[in-house]
Amino acid sequence: MKRFYLLLFSALLPLSLTHAETILHPYDGDARSGLNLQILKLALSKSAPEITFQAKTESLTEDRMVSDTIAGNLSVFWSGITPQYEQELMPVHIPVLKGMLGHRVFIIKEGNQHLFNNINSLDDLKNLKGGQGTTWGDTLVLKNANLPTVTTTKYPNLFRMLEGDRFDYFPRALHEPWNEVAIRPEMHLTVEKRILLVYPFAMYFLVAPDNKRLHDLIYQGFEEAIMDGSFDELFYNDPGIRSALDNSNLSERIVFRVPNTNMGPKTPTDRPEFWLKLDEQ
Repeated sequence: MKRFYLLLFSALLPLSLTHAETILHPYDGDARSGLNLQILKLALSKSAPEITFQAKTESLTEDRMVSDTIAGNLSVFWSGITPQYEQELMPVHIPVLKGMLGHRVFIIKEGNQHLFNNINSLDDLKNLKGGQGTTWGDTLVLKNANLPTVTTTKYPNLFRMLEGDRFDYFPRALHEPWNEVAIRPEMHLTVEKRILLVYPFAMYFLVAPDNKRLHDLIYQGFEEAIMDGSFDELFYNDPGIRSALDNSNLSERIVFRVPNTNMGPKTPTDRPEFWLKLDEQ
């Protein structure tokens, strides 16, 4: 199988750029985006090392990133996949974070752990409300699972809404909540201790539907980084990932699994090397 993909790389080699090209990517002042951008740079360093990178100077909503990418004002962005994005954009079908987005622990208010101590089934969880971004792919997952969900278009608003009791928990991927809580000490938030919500979910790099060349360069470089081990080295040595796996206490959590009907037929479920294996961490 690996020999097949090495041959694929050879076929893709003519894609390499012959001159410097600048990739416009989302604003990189958000700590959440740091690893995603490093992965993008790693992938393109394999297939097109002469590429340079330039961040947008403003923070954009996902709707704006979609429209800017289609219009050519943004080269690439990364997001949890949705049916809309599969249709309107061209996803690079390799999970950016090994599917970690589908392993969720909750940010809650300090003092509210008691609300979760007696939750022992998914039906129990339906008595509480979660908070999500309006256009996020996992919002559809929660709603399809009949989990009450409150939404807003802007990510920072979710923390204020949680603090203000608009909802009870904010599901976050394993690598996200501890830093998000730590940088907001004035909000008196914490990470819930008992529950792990799991569903198949991939974040992909997304490019314009007519930008197959950039799509293929990212895919080629990402494949190579996986095969030569440099992706795993970057991923597992990231302080946020290491801390997440250490802090999550996964063996002590009750796991609730829900389906994700929004993952399309191109999801690379036949490539186990693309996905996180929690029992090996």
